[in-house]
Amino acid sequence: MSGHSKWHSIRHKKAKVDAERGKVFTKLIKELTVSARIGGGDPDMNPRLRTAMAAAKAANMPAKNIDNAVKKGTGELPGVVYEEVTYEGYGPGGVALYINTMTDNKNRTVAEIRHLLNKYGGNLGESGCVAWMFERSGLIKIAADQYDEEELFMLAVEAGAEDLKKDDPDFYELYTDYELLDEVRNALSEKQVQIASAERTMIPKTFVNLDGKQAEQMLKLMEVLDDHDDVQDVYANFDIDDKVMADLAG
Repeated sequence: MSGHSKWHSIRHKKAKVDAERGKVFTKLIKELTVSARIGGGDPDMNPRLRTAMAAAKAANMPAKNIDNAVKKGTGELPGVVYEEVTYEGYGPGGVALYINTMTDNKNRTVAEIRHLLNKYGGNLGESGCVAWMFERSGLIKIAADQYDEEELFMLAVEAGAEDLKKDDPDFYELYTDYELLDEVRNALSEKQVQIASAERTMIPKTFVNLDGKQAEQMLKLMEVLDDHDDVQDVYANFDIDDKVMADLAG
């Protein structure tokens, strides 16, 4: 399993702890608000909002909180206006970093992101410097103990998924066309498949191998970026040996 995928698994488990601290809710509320502001408050007409609402429900966010976030986005309720800003740069060893944020203060956010990158062996780059190293994709995770791989593969193909992997022992990973994520998720749900998570993501085209201090710095950088209030998603193309990854993550 690549370090990138391993981190994704760690982040998924970490989200359960973050949910207890309310951190996940904060990020989901921002996504709901911005999605509604950009595409409107009707999830049937706004695929991004549908995905955000599904993620919020999966995190057990109360329906009232979801409704309020959407109404703040559409202007029906007063609220903070968030702006989407993407930062690109490099981590230890030249690892490519693509960082999605939502902020009400771009000057504050860019200063803090630059500080974190510099602190852990990286640096902020120009817009477009690493985006070409990633491919947009839909990603659906399904608990591995619920289905036989061959059975799930057939269901996934029928639903329109492009690929199925099991790099993570706990989850199957179904990859879809970026724009067809909702359609595939809905098709699977109609077949009574229990979905753990569904998201639009960025998959690295190539990887940078790390070990020793650089590996340690990279994982720490991913952790502090993920914990930053303005950061929604972090994508990186690092690869770390499984044993080293497990030791450092532990």
